[in-house]
Formats: sequence, structure tokens, C-alpha cells
Amino acid sequence: MVATYSIRVIGDPVLTQRASEVQDIDGKLVQLIDEMFDVMYKAPGIGLAAPQIGVQKRLFVFDSDDDPGVLINPVIKESDDRWTFNEGCLSIPGLYFEIERPKRVLISAVDLDGSEIQREVDELQARMFQHELDHLDGTLMVDHLTDEQRKAAKKHLLDLRLNGPKKGPAITIGRDGSLLGDP
Repeated sequence: MVATYSIRVIGDPVLTQRASEVQDIDGKLVQLIDEMFDVMYKAPGIGLAAPQIGVQKRLFVFDSDDDPGVLINPVIKESDDRWTFNEGCLSIPGLYFEIERPKRVLISAVDLDGSEIQREVDELQARMFQHELDHLDGTLMVDHLTDEQRKAAKKHLLDLRLNGPKKGPAITIGRDGSLLGDP
């Protein structure tokens, strides 16, 4: 199957809007999810929220540790601990930031069968779930930056908005605004 969607990049207004709840799980939704996996794998990435391809629905797909899945209408029920780690985004290509987030989350959602599920995840998977859920709320990872990171990233983000993604080495910006090594 050829993906008919492309990843929206920072500056696209669809990325700053809250997505609508999924009402029906039907063949069209299953096809959308299949296409989202295609786009995510092609990117490549470990998570992709529907708004990142211009679809305003509250769902995301993921595949970390060879454990692919989809969460529909997800909600974080609990979180604890804090963890700082480099975070990237398919909608902000070439830039990584040290971002602090809860280390563990309990998330409830609906699966493709329409059943309510709960998943307790930590570290990378918890970070990815929070990141994708942010997309469903119209929040980007740049909204989590420190003042120092925002200042250091300003030129790079403006260039990305004006000229689109570029090939070349990724840039990682620490919480203090310093440029770090490879992500």
C-alpha cells in the first residue's frame, strides 16, 4: 500500500489544533491506521499522531520494541517521577531537545476492537505516548522548551518554518541552551 499522506511540519496550523474524539471504529479508520503505520515506518519514527498527517482525530500509532499498536482517544490517568531525555519529532525534523517529562504513565484508551484498555509504561515508551498525546492536544515539543532552549533554537526553527526540512546532521539542544552531540 502506498501512503497517501505526508508528515506536516512545524508552522502548519493543523499541528496546533486540538483533535476531535474518534466516534466510530470502522473500515475507514482501519485504513487510516494502516496508512499511518506506512508513513511512520517510512519516516522513520516510533510514533505518529493523526494530526501529524493532517487528520484531526484523537489517535496515534506506535512501534517501539517490536510492539506495534494504536491508541484511540487516549487519556493519561497517572504519572510520576521525572526524566530528562533527548526528544525528537517527525514534525520538527533535524532538531532534538533535552526535555523533562514524567518517567512513568498510566494511559487509558480504546483499541481497534472498541475495548477500553489501560497501559502502564515507563521511560522511552512513556515519553513517546506523552509526546503523541501532546499532538492530539495541539501541543508541540517546542512548547516544553526552557527559555534557554527556545533562544538557542530560534534561528533553526525559523529556518525550518521558512525553508522546510533539510538534509544534514541533526542538532540537539540541551536544557541550558547548549548544543550537544548526536541525538
